[in-house]
Amino acid sequence: MEATNSTMDVDSGTADPLAEFHADFDHAGEVAALDPAEAVGLYRKIIFSGLEGDDAVKLREKSIIHLGKVYAKANDGAAIDALLKELRPLFGDISKAKAAKLVRTLIDTVASIPDSVDLQVTMCTESIAWTIEEKRTFLRHRLQTKLCELYRRQKEFNSAMDLINELIKEMKRLDDKNLLIEIQIIESRVYYEIHNVPRAKGALTGARAAANATYCPPLLQAEIDFLGGILCAEERDFKTAYSYFFEAFETYTISDNGAVDATKCLKNMLLSKIMLGQKDDATSILNGKNSLKHAGVDLDAMRAVATAYNDRSLMAFEQALVDFQPQLKGDQFINSHLQDLYGKLLEENLCRIIEPYSKVEIAQVAKVIELPLNTIHKKLSQMILDKKFKGILDQGNGCLVVYEDKPEDKTYQNAVQSINNMDKVVQRLGEKAAAKLT
Repeated sequence: MEATNSTMDVDSGTADPLAEFHADFDHAGEVAALDPAEAVGLYRKIIFSGLEGDDAVKLREKSIIHLGKVYAKANDGAAIDALLKELRPLFGDISKAKAAKLVRTLIDTVASIPDSVDLQVTMCTESIAWTIEEKRTFLRHRLQTKLCELYRRQKEFNSAMDLINELIKEMKRLDDKNLLIEIQIIESRVYYEIHNVPRAKGALTGARAAANATYCPPLLQAEIDFLGGILCAEERDFKTAYSYFFEAFETYTISDNGAVDATKCLKNMLLSKIMLGQKDDATSILNGKNSLKHAGVDLDAMRAVATAYNDRSLMAFEQALVDFQPQLKGDQFINSHLQDLYGKLLEENLCRIIEPYSKVEIAQVAKVIELPLNTIHKKLSQMILDKKFKGILDQGNGCLVVYEDKPEDKTYQNAVQSINNMDKVVQRLGEKAAAKLT
């Protein structure tokens, strides 16, 4: 009799609705790859079901996150933006901390969509206006920090700095050191990109001081070390730069989502060794276990550069820049220093070619080094002005005349020094004679 009543309860529709939504959630996850439209429908059914209770709220939160991923996989950023606007009335039913997490997660999900920076800026700006109306200060600060980074990527440096300065004042007043660190890191990156290295170092020093005054998450500390290495390299201190990159590399290596950043650190470590002329160390890094773990096109690019530099081959160097253009020229830091490395390699090759001669045709030098005549002409002029060697360009005959290094004639300086010494001797004798007379 009891079994019959139980069956009637199920047949009459009194089953637990939460269990049904859990089943829908699992089914949506299974069909998301095959039928995204069905998955979207199931997730939206759960999100807007109106169910209450802790378990129901958690299920709705997971559905929101998974729905955002489905849209992102379809590169539909507009749908995520529309979803975020739809959810704002529902955020009043959950805690502010959870609502803040969901808003930030959805905006971060848009970041996985190519060329979506403008959309992220729009979403951040609208969400900031909403947080001001709802008086959600904590979320507003995080979104404004995100907006600063997006402005930096858009090269809107004035807008970024205006917002950064405003946020730094608020963070110092609220004594929120972790967020202050993030903001000052962004500030340092902005100054670095506008080639103001002293101000970039000042901002990074402020971030490092704040990190020393509180607990700093490892990944945030790694970001400080990574940026510190970049700024040291800008001042040609590649030895210290390597140390900073190595510290950041160790942290990213043990992080779950740090593989991409670890590879960047490894690239910069290799560049530092190449710029220092430590060819053996660069080869050792390339053949070590760390390189095997992060093997890929990025390290192949650095291997090609190291090989070209070791062989003093300008053709191989230029070929590496062509073959690995996104990995080398697409990285602002790598590209800037590779230009210096190319100039250094070109100077070494030119010096080696002209060293045996006192007079040589510029056209012959260009033929031997296999570069355009105008390029060689400009480089030789620059080297003469920089006093890399002594000589003149005979443009009428198209020749380079190299002068022998002669020891500097110091006859005049020695004569002047002798006269000064004699003057001191005479003055001293006069003082002694005057003392005896008195």
